[in-house]
Amino acid sequence: MTTSAAKLYGKDLSVYDDLDVDTLLSQLSPEEISLLAKEVDPDDNLLPPSQRCSYECEKDPTGPLDRKKLIEHINKQALETPDRPEAKPFVAGVIRGKKWVPPEPSQREREVEEQIAIDMGDEYEHALDDATQEEIIDLAAILGFHSMMNQDQYHASLLNKGQPIGLGWDGITKSTQPKAFPAEPPNQTDIDKTIRQVREDDHTLIDLNWNNIKNISDEKFEALFEALTENTHLEVLSLTNTGLTDRCAQKLAEALERNQTLRVLNIETNFISPPVIVRLVKALLKSRVIEEFRAANQRSQVLGNKIEMEITQLVEANPSLLRLGLHLEYNDARHRVASHLQRNIDRIRKDLNLQLQFRFFNNRHRKNKQMIK
Repeated sequence: MTTSAAKLYGKDLSVYDDLDVDTLLSQLSPEEISLLAKEVDPDDNLLPPSQRCSYECEKDPTGPLDRKKLIEHINKQALETPDRPEAKPFVAGVIRGKKWVPPEPSQREREVEEQIAIDMGDEYEHALDDATQEEIIDLAAILGFHSMMNQDQYHASLLNKGQPIGLGWDGITKSTQPKAFPAEPPNQTDIDKTIRQVREDDHTLIDLNWNNIKNISDEKFEALFEALTENTHLEVLSLTNTGLTDRCAQKLAEALERNQTLRVLNIETNFISPPVIVRLVKALLKSRVIEEFRAANQRSQVLGNKIEMEITQLVEANPSLLRLGLHLEYNDARHRVASHLQRNIDRIRKDLNLQLQFRFFNNRHRKNKQMIK
């Protein structure tokens, strides 16, 4: 069964490929252009809201805005407007309309309810009658009845610590005091030393962590990214919350295109714009060695539909990327990216299984040859 090609105004869509949009717009009247502007919403977060909003007010202002007088006028109108009278006054105890009466259950429903009833026997009945409140709470925790107890009672039952005093069925539930955890120590990584190690291709430096280091100059970033192009041992690079800007991120993208050993890159919580994020994802496609890329929480929280679709197309063309840390707002982009990453993971898992099977049969063949000799 064949489907007909899509048509617009009785013509195939291929007819409109060579049309010049500027020429068509020049032929429109001002009224037609205003109607077209109301129908089109430009997906560009760099435009101010006044240029993206299609709201137009034809009336001239009557004078300067006085917020206090406006609120007083609204309150005055609300007080002077009478309430709508009720069609029928309310009388306590009087039922209005027809009262709903639930229908009688059918014979089949009564039989099902009788079958659900469980006879536990006299032994269990006496045990439950004589059980204390703490024992019933422990039993509820074992059976998974979480709604019958609070969190302290549940954990006390699992750890067999004894129930807290005053927290029974009729006790007062109090909030649990939060545990105070010490703050993480500052990152003491020596920037100059690590740059020198990356430049000298030190085989001991596999994981480089500059997270949360403040006041890193652009010259330090550029020196690191320049040394990264020739490095053959670094596999993990973390630059979270380091104040990375677009200018340095462009240098990072150029380094990623030439580096062949980096596997994990984390540049979350920085000041990178959406177009530069696209540039970084495009660099991953050229090198095809990065397995995990994280770049969430940047200067612009919303990427926009155009940027997300471009990132989605680049990710779908990348066979090596396994994990992507980006906040995608649109469901289509999220679904397509997640599906492609899952396919990459499944393909790598199959390749590993084939390699293991090949090694197993190879070793087995070698042992058989040795036994024959």
